[in-house]
Amino acid sequence: MVTRLTAREETTMHDRMHDHRKLGRELDLFDTDPLMGAGLPYWLPDGAAVRHALEEYVRGAERRAGYRHVYSPVLGKRELYEISGHWSHYSDDMFPPMDLGGEQVVLRPSLCPHHALIYRSRAHSYRELPLRMAELGGMYRSELSGVLGGLTRVRSIQLNDAHVFCTPDQAADEARAALELIREAYDALGIRPTRYRLSLPGAGGKYVADPAMWRRAADLLIEVLDASGVPYEAAEGEAAFYGPKIDVQVTDGAGREFTLSTVQIDFHQPEQFDLHYIGPDGAKHRPVMVHRSVIGSVERAVAHLIELHGGAFPAWLAPTQLMVLPISEAEVPQAAALVRRCVEQGLRAELAGPEHGTLGARVRAARLVPYQAVIGAREAADDRVALRLRDGRRLDAMSAAEALARIGAVVAARSGELWAAEVGA
Repeated sequence: MVTRLTAREETTMHDRMHDHRKLGRELDLFDTDPLMGAGLPYWLPDGAAVRHALEEYVRGAERRAGYRHVYSPVLGKRELYEISGHWSHYSDDMFPPMDLGGEQVVLRPSLCPHHALIYRSRAHSYRELPLRMAELGGMYRSELSGVLGGLTRVRSIQLNDAHVFCTPDQAADEARAALELIREAYDALGIRPTRYRLSLPGAGGKYVADPAMWRRAADLLIEVLDASGVPYEAAEGEAAFYGPKIDVQVTDGAGREFTLSTVQIDFHQPEQFDLHYIGPDGAKHRPVMVHRSVIGSVERAVAHLIELHGGAFPAWLAPTQLMVLPISEAEVPQAAALVRRCVEQGLRAELAGPEHGTLGARVRAARLVPYQAVIGAREAADDRVALRLRDGRRLDAMSAAEALARIGAVVAARSGELWAAEVGA
């Protein structure tokens, strides 16, 4: 008798199989330890490889878009966050201050006050604007234990953050360009947004009290959304305390919606930090601060990618891109040499020799690796490999040089496909 699962049971099984917490531990990507604390995951080598590949992609995309990268400390004086408004509007989500040499310092809940100080440290002319400042930086939020889970809700966050300091006339174009950068990144990562949300203030004292400022910023974001041609929904009560934002919403395998990327227009912090630039008239003018995050929290982005791909990452993101499989001990030297060539060419490769079991067992163990290079006696003699692709295809034996060139081309293109007919295709 064949027992069929109901639609709900199939969905539940799919969710369990693709739960990033389960996959992350099974695939040795990340883990936690009670001595480190809740909401403070650590990354294992394979997870770190995925994270590094993602971070380098974002840095490269930002550099091409005219951003320059900075580093800033994860600590700041309490006074810094009093000026920015975080202390009065956001302190419930911040860790308590620490006394240090007669001063109080806190773990930062946001990078924007630090970037405002970096901007303020030098004089700026209107000719320098827009000034695009980016950082993959750490920040900390005092999340309650009950909401912590895997990589999606953590207390230590690595944020892909950036701030554009620009003239008022440049703000809409910069926000529109940021939205386009997000769309390009989603295409490369295989992410599909569920919807775009215009997040506006709601009732209560959570928000900076300046109605004119809010209307001005919201009007600019509406202009950006209309020009970008994306459908959106307005939602009250979802804005940052200092300004409205465009939230790019994504849905996980269990149907839970969350914010992955944001674009914000901020008139508040330039005022609070007395930021200015010298205009063509020789007078001081106030810049606008455009906040944007292409992939948001690296932790949350990786969690979504684990679930989206079920651990079978695109070749450019995969922790191991090529598994080299010598059939017998006699081919191990050639296999080891191939791994070294991969590393020299920037590919992540590993060797799984006969000590790990039969060839069939090793092939099955490496089922999530995009490429498997089998080396038998004939391949070893001619410096060739028999490639198996993750999707089940077996290619005719080819020279090792050609195989690495083709794999390298797919990886460099950050393609979602496993193979191209020709190098560069």
